[in-house]
Amino acid sequence: MRILLIKPTIGRPDQGRYVDEGRMEPLQLGLLAGLTPPGHEVVLADDRFETIPYDGGWDLAALTVESFTARRAYEIATALHRRGIPVVMGGMHVTLLPEEALDYADAIITGDAETVWAEMLADLAAGRLKRRYDAAANPQPQLGVAVDRAVFAGKPYLPITLLQFSRGCPHACTYCAISCYFHRHHYTRPIAEVVAEIRAQRRRLLFFVDDNITANRRALKELCRALIPLRVRWVSQGSMDMLDDPELMELIVASGCLGFVIGFESLTASSLAEMRKSPNRRPYDEVVEHLRRLGLQTWAAFTIGHDGDDLASIRRTCDWAIRQKFTFAAFNILMPYPGTELYHRLEAEGRLLYDGRWWLHPDYRFNHAAFVPAQMTADELTAIGFECRSRFSAPGAIWSRFLEPRTNLRSPYRALTYWLYNPLFRREVFRKQGLHFGIEDRDLEPFGSKETP
Repeated sequence: MRILLIKPTIGRPDQGRYVDEGRMEPLQLGLLAGLTPPGHEVVLADDRFETIPYDGGWDLAALTVESFTARRAYEIATALHRRGIPVVMGGMHVTLLPEEALDYADAIITGDAETVWAEMLADLAAGRLKRRYDAAANPQPQLGVAVDRAVFAGKPYLPITLLQFSRGCPHACTYCAISCYFHRHHYTRPIAEVVAEIRAQRRRLLFFVDDNITANRRALKELCRALIPLRVRWVSQGSMDMLDDPELMELIVASGCLGFVIGFESLTASSLAEMRKSPNRRPYDEVVEHLRRLGLQTWAAFTIGHDGDDLASIRRTCDWAIRQKFTFAAFNILMPYPGTELYHRLEAEGRLLYDGRWWLHPDYRFNHAAFVPAQMTADELTAIGFECRSRFSAPGAIWSRFLEPRTNLRSPYRALTYWLYNPLFRREVFRKQGLHFGIEDRDLEPFGSKETP
């Protein structure tokens, strides 16, 4: 069979086409390529920067779907279906809203695809494709399967290799779709397989895209010990409670870690309590100073719009982030992802906007508020979010943040990384604000049947 793997884009600006400059390899599609048995031809089409070859004579098209790309994914699926090409969808959004996805796909996969991908392909070849394949929880993800990075060859991705050591997170943050998807479980891969994957590719800059690589400290210590002789540089996502374990932090630094994406989320105690962000119950200034002493660069992630937030507290958060000279920071408007505790609470309180389906609504725009905040209007929340992102990425702020001697100035490599990526992220702040979801103006056209063929 000829199989087309598709990574959808978010959408389009008011004029022209949006091309994502910060694009990274779609790891999940490389894994699907690696899962595909020999004898099939697999091609990747990345909608973020290239044209989808609809008329390539495909036997199957497989799309990975996130909430932010759901509308575009359904547009693509409709175009494929008109050409008689079977469409299978998977990804977090599909798992959270399987009935919605079934309106646009011939088949869906819920959960991680490793345990059902080969079965689905065999069923398609035999003419007995089922509407739904529910993958069981996989306690050892990606076991015995290598990512097929050949599908990334020749495509203009950022020069960093994506891979995973673990999946999931044990915490119960009310806004987090990860907690829903993995039911608060955390799973790790065999370290020998991770090491083999690193050795099989040529880059020495790695991004472990784990949801929380520090959740299992014992396992991470073992991984760090295995990374030390490889002489790699790596980044990942972690929680600040990792700082409670001095041995872990020593191994993290020794293994080549450059820094972490860390969810600071809010400076307001009531907001942290509301979201149940349990790892964050420690003084933030002490956390930042500890990270500086270790020489770790930090991408601080904030969510704004919690019930405890007002315009003044959000501005104070931005001021504080600039003073801390974080290498990067994200000021994300709180999003009610389907299936989360936050979504259900806002729905019960009648505070959801865009008919409760912001990811499909034709009037919704990227980085806009999708609910009614407690202490400001939705438009005010949208505006303050853009203000924070703009201020943090202003030329003067980029320069002043660079002058942090223990992190951004710690080595020429770290300084170069800072200057390569900060201007890129500044451009993205302005280019992504207000994007339409999807490419087409017309209404979506569901084609699926909820009846089993």
